[in-house]
Amino acid sequence: MFFPERIKNIKSTDCVLEVGPGGTPHPRSDVFLDLIHTNDENAAFQRGNADQLVTNKKTVYYEGGRFPFSDLEFDYVICSHVLEHVEDVEYFLSELFRVASKGYIEFPTIYYEYLYNFSVHLNLLKIKNKTLFYLEKAATPLSVFGTVQNLFLQSLSKGYTKLVDDLKQVMFEGFEWLEPFPCKKALCIQELTFDDILLPICETSKCGGRVREYIVQVINLFFKRKSKR
Repeated sequence: MFFPERIKNIKSTDCVLEVGPGGTPHPRSDVFLDLIHTNDENAAFQRGNADQLVTNKKTVYYEGGRFPFSDLEFDYVICSHVLEHVEDVEYFLSELFRVASKGYIEFPTIYYEYLYNFSVHLNLLKIKNKTLFYLEKAATPLSVFGTVQNLFLQSLSKGYTKLVDDLKQVMFEGFEWLEPFPCKKALCIQELTFDDILLPICETSKCGGRVREYIVQVINLFFKRKSKR
């Protein structure tokens, strides 16, 4: 989760469900819901190779589809970096609305996916005009850039994260919802992008140097890999 400070409406008496907690759930969560995975390798890949969840809190495993909970069984539901993985965004969202009256959602944007294109991420997502737009990645030509994306994906796995850290405001979106909102399939790229991108001035004068350093490191990594062939 990149924006935990945006979670502001959990009361002390609220019962909180977290869907897909990964290895680092929100500390306020009371119950966890996670998929039953076919093997440990797939489970690790789905949670971004983060550490496996270790907790004494109640954890419920299910095979997908309808959540194994009653209507409004919870006061709040956290769904961070899960929607990009699901096969049916609209149904999954309706389940979040069914089991809780408010919650928090976070996901990577198209800008992040354009660079890294994780194979386990099935959807491109954007909240705009109080509507969640989505588009299956398989319906786009994004994979045409696979060779480039594989290089950036490798760089991320090797710790080259400065670019993401510096630009997390456009790489990810996170928001609270206090009532159900519409969800619809995007019909054009503009529905998945920011209308106007005005990047904030970097907090330190070294920001530009860090980005240049990052790009140089990635390029050097590419040529070292190529020379070994």
